[in-house]
Amino acid sequence: MKNGETLLFGLLAIFVFISCGKSKQVYSQRLEGVNIQRTEEKLPNIVFILSDDQSWTDYGFMDHPHIETPNLDKLSRESLTFAQAYVPTSLCSPSLASIITGLYPRHHLVLGNDRVLPTDVLPKDKSAKRAITAKNYRPVIENFKSLNTLPDLLKEKDYISFQTGKWWLGNHANGGFDYGMTHGDVKRGGRHGDNGLKIGRQGMDTLYSYIDMALDKEKPFFMWYAPYLPHRPHNPPDSLLQKYLPKAPTEYVAKYWAMCEWFDITCGQLMDYIESKKQTNNTIFVYVCDNGWVQNENKPGYNKNSKRAPYDYGMRSPIMFKWQGEITPKLDNRYLVSSVDIVPTVLNLLGIEQPEGLDGINVLDEAKLQNRNTIFGEIYAHDFYTIDRSLYYRMAFTDPYKIIIPNEKNKPNEDIQLFDIYKDPFEQVDLAARLPEIVEELENRIDESWSK
Repeated sequence: MKNGETLLFGLLAIFVFISCGKSKQVYSQRLEGVNIQRTEEKLPNIVFILSDDQSWTDYGFMDHPHIETPNLDKLSRESLTFAQAYVPTSLCSPSLASIITGLYPRHHLVLGNDRVLPTDVLPKDKSAKRAITAKNYRPVIENFKSLNTLPDLLKEKDYISFQTGKWWLGNHANGGFDYGMTHGDVKRGGRHGDNGLKIGRQGMDTLYSYIDMALDKEKPFFMWYAPYLPHRPHNPPDSLLQKYLPKAPTEYVAKYWAMCEWFDITCGQLMDYIESKKQTNNTIFVYVCDNGWVQNENKPGYNKNSKRAPYDYGMRSPIMFKWQGEITPKLDNRYLVSSVDIVPTVLNLLGIEQPEGLDGINVLDEAKLQNRNTIFGEIYAHDFYTIDRSLYYRMAFTDPYKIIIPNEKNKPNEDIQLFDIYKDPFEQVDLAARLPEIVEELENRIDESWSK
């Protein structure tokens, strides 16, 4: 070797030694559809966007003939979007608890919206009733505080976290958030979001301030954006209402459709603000809806086959994961995905070790998706007490079948139902009597899951 070459290699060796000594830890993954090479210096921000009471059909990218959702359509095109995805229960409080913990309701024990003891005699006055149910809810909140939430787990990487919008479990700090809009004080109207419910409907300034704070602190942030949209009251801007009145069968439906677009507008405002701060490339976006909704044509409420029901109108929701340049966009119509998968997927993206006992999987690992044969669901009374006393339904979702098993104690006159959710997405043809062997197999899977 020539002297010049010897000197060159020597200098390179010194450079590599110094560089390795000074470099921060690099974590790397190579999965199907994702390629990550990130240093601790540039941890991605994380933004959860959560719709509230919206059917899986009610988006432009899910082919609704009238509702316009251009911002979520764009997000879907830029995301790994799972169209055959589910939340484990069709009521907001337990569904949100599953999203933030990665646990089924039977494991986090947030079973419904209000807790009522068997000895309670509830007054008609709403404020008096809420005082009683709030007192009953305290043990649920105390148990929840002992669980690992995503904000808790992100502290390992020095994230700061913000809560805005819907939040049922008292003060935002109960979920591990560093900052938040929800105080949770029942005496001041705290129940399911209080001040947090202003976000979106009354502007986005608080959310923008949180983002600015994180950027000023040079910290990666986790943002929980769960506005009270398109949830009732259905009071959209008049311009949106006038747009949908000629298209809808009734004014009630027009108001709901307009609320869906209003929610989409706020999502665009959030994503535009992040883009204005040049953070889009360094932000993971996750989208899901807490539970479904089918607007009754003749009154303000919902049809019984949607919210609080075991059917797909109540439980199905598209789930999206976007990380520009890192997660390959794709619309997937086959794999079964659950909202309990969101926490393990995000942790895997960040190189954070999963705590034991999570019910979901990393959905960016295609081998795990291929090997999964079942996801589960469960529904309890709105005013719940315990699992045994309050369970209404248990469900199993497979490719292609879904089974609904009513609890004989609380739903004594209902039969087991079985549907092919791929060929019959609106669950019109009950196959239980024709396929008893499938019914038995799925019952066994549910029993095995519940025995763990």
